[in-house]
Amino acid sequence: MPDGVLMNGKGPYRYNKTLVPDGIDYETIHVHPGNTSLLFCWQLRSITSLTVLELGAGKTYRFRVHNVGISTSLNFRIQNHNMLLVETEGSYTVQQNYTNLDIHVGQSYSFLVTMDQNASSDYYIVASARFVNESRWSRVTGVAILHYSNSKGKASGPLPDPPNDFYDKSFSMNQARSIRFACSGRIQVATRHPHLTSLRWNLSAGAARPNPQGSFRYGSINVSQVYVLKNKPPAVIDGKRRATLNGISYSPPETPPRLADEYKLKGVYTLDFPSRPLKGAPKIGRSLIDGTYRGFMEIIFQNNDTKMQTYHMDGYAFFVVGYANWHG
Repeated sequence: MPDGVLMNGKGPYRYNKTLVPDGIDYETIHVHPGNTSLLFCWQLRSITSLTVLELGAGKTYRFRVHNVGISTSLNFRIQNHNMLLVETEGSYTVQQNYTNLDIHVGQSYSFLVTMDQNASSDYYIVASARFVNESRWSRVTGVAILHYSNSKGKASGPLPDPPNDFYDKSFSMNQARSIRFACSGRIQVATRHPHLTSLRWNLSAGAARPNPQGSFRYGSINVSQVYVLKNKPPAVIDGKRRATLNGISYSPPETPPRLADEYKLKGVYTLDFPSRPLKGAPKIGRSLIDGTYRGFMEIIFQNNDTKMQTYHMDGYAFFVVGYANWHG
């Protein structure tokens, strides 16, 4: 269990005198009647500290929220304020309102939030851990303050409720499925996944140009490669705990693979990463996936760990075409 969730490098507002000690510096966002928006910040050891953020009452602002932790999924919410989701990971989404949103490790989301409340008091901004025993993790919760200049008092009382699904993960799964990407042209989704609908992109918001080959009918695409990527809890290999995929723990070579390609160096890496999980003891390797140029690869993720896993493929976007059964 971590010591706590920080917001911009700052600890929690003292919303509970038993759980939160006195004297902790917490983040405050100030809302003023004026039209100006000022942001002063500095960086220290990769931590950004916001000293003053003045927002105009009645105005709408973009909040970009990142989960830069290493293992804990978070639920983000702003008390009594709707959050209009507009972007994730550089892709513009169909705009939808949320009162809270799960943000898993490594994920980033942009919301439009309107300063439209009556300022009867300050408002909580909360980031709490997900899929945990909340009574045990309550001291870990990150809390900041949204302060209107005409506020009549400090934020008090209980925090806005998180999703109540410790033993039922359907809320988070359904929420993830509700996030849609706006596209210019229709994407034909594979007929073997009838529960997924066609999507549209809205290029007026700014996005990549449509594929010059035109719209793809994903139900008729010939998949050239299929990889099952299976992760397990860390294993001890050569005396050290290491993460593995398909039974292999990648060890970066001294010469980067792209540099080895440029100078035609042999033996730096191998192109034999297994398309299915290996049997036997896990091992260290320098295996790379040998992708087919302009091919279509289907990737099936299998998470055999007890924790949420986040995947990122540098420079690529994923089209999710199916989910396995969720066993909780």
